[in-house]
Amino acid sequence: MYLITVCGNLLIILATISDSHLHTPMYFFLSNLSFVEICFTSTTVPKMLVNIQTQSKVITYVGCITQLFFSILFAGVDDFLLSVMAYDRYVAICHPLHYTVIMNPWLCVLLVLASWLSIVSLFYCTGLGVYLSPDATQSSHSSAAASVMYTVVTPMLNPFIYSLRNKDIKRALKIVFGGKLWKL
Repeated sequence: MYLITVCGNLLIILATISDSHLHTPMYFFLSNLSFVEICFTSTTVPKMLVNIQTQSKVITYVGCITQLFFSILFAGVDDFLLSVMAYDRYVAICHPLHYTVIMNPWLCVLLVLASWLSIVSLFYCTGLGVYLSPDATQSSHSSAAASVMYTVVTPMLNPFIYSLRNKDIKRALKIVFGGKLWKL
């Protein structure tokens, strides 16, 4: 599942970079979302795979805090990018004649940057308070299953949900792979 997540999201990034027809706000946000999904999954899954292989659940304090830091960062950026993408679609549908003026390249970069920066002020203060409290030591099998769903399954499905069913992405991938890509 981890390899599918990384490969699927890398395909989205490759397609949007290589095809000039996909240099639009929607695909700019999609490629940023794909990058964040790779980072988010890579924050926890490699350590989890090592733990499964070695039958060990040990993590250093610094490793735990570092993993927590990046998990909250990428989860928050993911949420904000989805909000930015929703705004992009709102403008495209409700104000189609003004879309290119409203969603100019400067605003798109600013929205992505704001997604990253807003995490510092919103998520870290509350996240550190929640996860470093004494109640955070309690765990259960259901919370572990929910954690796997959130950290592995959702990022794996996002490339399929948001783009691999999209005809423009399919066309770009066929061009990238010289038309020898499997039938999508």
